[in-house]
Amino acid sequence: MSSTERTDVLVIGSGFGGAIAAYHLAAGGAKVVVLERGPWLSAQEFDQDFELGKSFTRIFDFTLGDGMSLLGGNCVGGGSVVYFATMPRAPRFVFERHGSIGRRMWPAAITRDTLDPWYDRVSEALPVTKTSWDEVPYAGGLFAAACDHAGRTANPVPSAVDVSMCTNCNWMMAGCKFDAKRSLLLNYLPAAISHGAEIRPLHEVQYLSRNDDGGYRVHYSTVDELDYRVHHEHGTIDAKIVILAAGAGATPVILQRSEETLGTMPHAVGRYFSGNGERLNTAIIDEDKVRDVLGLSRENGLAYAANQVGRGPVVATWDHLDGNLPEFDRFSLEQLYFPPGLGTILAQVPDAVGPSWFGVEKKELMRQWPSWLTIFTMSEDDNEGVFGPPPPTGNANRISQQMLGQGALQYRPTANTRRGWDLSDAEVKAILEKDGLSRVMPWTNEVVGAYTVHPLASCRIGDDPETSALDDRHELRNHPGIFVTDGSAVPGALTVNPALTIAALAERAMPGIVRAAQERGVPVTYVGALPESASASVRAPSLDLV
Repeated sequence: MSSTERTDVLVIGSGFGGAIAAYHLAAGGAKVVVLERGPWLSAQEFDQDFELGKSFTRIFDFTLGDGMSLLGGNCVGGGSVVYFATMPRAPRFVFERHGSIGRRMWPAAITRDTLDPWYDRVSEALPVTKTSWDEVPYAGGLFAAACDHAGRTANPVPSAVDVSMCTNCNWMMAGCKFDAKRSLLLNYLPAAISHGAEIRPLHEVQYLSRNDDGGYRVHYSTVDELDYRVHHEHGTIDAKIVILAAGAGATPVILQRSEETLGTMPHAVGRYFSGNGERLNTAIIDEDKVRDVLGLSRENGLAYAANQVGRGPVVATWDHLDGNLPEFDRFSLEQLYFPPGLGTILAQVPDAVGPSWFGVEKKELMRQWPSWLTIFTMSEDDNEGVFGPPPPTGNANRISQQMLGQGALQYRPTANTRRGWDLSDAEVKAILEKDGLSRVMPWTNEVVGAYTVHPLASCRIGDDPETSALDDRHELRNHPGIFVTDGSAVPGALTVNPALTIAALAERAMPGIVRAAQERGVPVTYVGALPESASASVRAPSLDLV
């Protein structure tokens, strides 16, 4: 591209933070362009296998770090296409956390009470619904029964899944083939397009520079649709407002790389990263105990043997989400289906004599795969992640054609973070090893370090300029007109799945971003209406990717 395009608003990323911004600004009359690094797939194009080049490898981004690895979405719709659609609200105590800075992390303007109306809006737009016990698949029912047997409570989780359309195929992490999962392809994105927003897949933003008029120039390259290591064309787009929503593993990298052309970044850009305190345990269920101790059975004489049947997390225990407990003692536990691949590699053999994550004993463990029950912890970590110097392009040095890269995140878990993991591990064992129901072992950290599917806080909001990159309006400090609305803006671990909180914060930020756009000469108003849901996921138009 030889000339620079112009738009009112340039949005980087099309996940919750990007899609919500694109919709509201386009609905208000602004010219909006969305650049998305990944491909654009709809329901008909989601595959139910793991072959290279199928949707599973195309729409994920797995970034290896030093001590922490990140798994996220890499497609139009971002994390909403690959998430399990579990949508709880953050507990009230989360907004009062101090973490490692010794005082309240969240801005004074944001509490659970002030965020609740924005939670309500997103819950209506997707929509988010409660799951009834008769809609809970086998694994969730088994976890609930085990919790009850151990004297714990269990709850069906709220979700953005239309269970009347769900087939319980457990492939929703690779994109929902039946449009049962309410991803952004079914609401905010088609609504944004209907108001004139333009979405460009396979466009990777590299850095920003400042124009003489106070606006910004966004520098991007187009990515090969099969080999993400290959970049084709380069281009630029000028915008009066730039919204970064590339995810907590990519947004800080773009800003770090932009420091040479924009000037000094706030100290907190690329610091205080949180992995949402996440950890996984695998329980190897004794099928006879399921029948004899819990009194459960299913068709054809089976007791359980249904790890692969169902959908994502459907049942959680929130017994330790108690605001009276000390910080770092609070966590939630969810039953979680993690598909073959990473999950089977990292699962360890309980009470192994030899190696715990490979070898003969691991091979035997794999034969028992239908009897697994994976438990997902979300606890309070210490925001100890720091991003090193950015790679030459993108958020990572690409290792493979798709999915895999080596990033610059450095993560050394503190004693506080390890305390949360240890307490949650002990609770999983107490629930699932009671009366010999199963044998439990955490996933190994030897292969990829710690790991998270919910990266947060690498450009967080706050009141203290020393410990937050953004003010409470999500504007980048000392860089007016640049906003961040993705998970990197969340101040710290939430102890629950963060998608609804990320989306609610983005909704909350929109009136202020509209006002900032007006002040910068953009003819836009804040309409505030919610998008209408679509019956089928939006398809990519046949457009020149440049």
